[in-house]
Amino acid sequence: MAKANGGLMILKEMKDQLPPSERKIAEYILSDPEKAIQMTAVGIGEASHTSGAAVIRLCKSLSLGGLQELKLRIAGDLNGEVTEFNRDIEKNEDFDSIIHKITQLSMNTLRETEQILNLSELEKAVERILNAKSIHFFGVGASGIAAVDAQQKFTRINKHSTAYSDVHMATTLVANAGKDDVVVGISFSGETFEVKKIMELANANDVSTISITSFGKSSVANLADINLHTSPAKEATFRSGATSSRMAQLHVIDILFMCIASKMYDQAVDYLDSTRGAIASLHKSK
Repeated sequence: MAKANGGLMILKEMKDQLPPSERKIAEYILSDPEKAIQMTAVGIGEASHTSGAAVIRLCKSLSLGGLQELKLRIAGDLNGEVTEFNRDIEKNEDFDSIIHKITQLSMNTLRETEQILNLSELEKAVERILNAKSIHFFGVGASGIAAVDAQQKFTRINKHSTAYSDVHMATTLVANAGKDDVVVGISFSGETFEVKKIMELANANDVSTISITSFGKSSVANLADINLHTSPAKEATFRSGATSSRMAQLHVIDILFMCIASKMYDQAVDYLDSTRGAIASLHKSK
């Protein structure tokens, strides 16, 4: 079942990236969402001094199925509990308060990622990876941690995977990749230079590509065949170590892994049992 929320967040995050007429529509809807969801495309166009056609273009720019989906998502937001919580820590703050803030921020990040993850794109990613000979995950910095986590998970179910953080090694690997392989580029901003170059190389070699980026338009997403988006939440000053973005990336990788494991359930269980037993044997006393 398609998710029915996240419309307001999508509009807020995409607003400044939209053409002028579509931006005016987004601003109008955000100013009075309760009224907007009761209106037709023509009505919204007239009220925002644009047109019904511009409203349809807006929905396409937001990667939505149409105005009805946008209205359903906004209605879900209005009926649900929306919590604006993006506070940073303060000097000498109580540990109890820090625990609460970080927990709340992490929960919001996961919830927002759930809201904007496109089910159709997820299904395509699952199918592509199920049929892949090898999966090559690549990210830099904190995104590299997510890549290594993905490699570990997929190796456990016998899906050949790599996760080189060294761009020279990754480039060598992708240069030799085949049409049965998949390259997964991970970048919160979607503008990481090294990830862009890897994706460009994969495209040049006709290798399938999947991006994991924050929601919105970006170079890495544009280079990918399939886009999986995470929460676009900005990092606060003391979370600039990419804690929120890393959490969102790991969440998407977990979802992708579980969907694939579900598709190959019996095999996955056997592989997990086998690897678990092999690891346990390492700790047996001689």
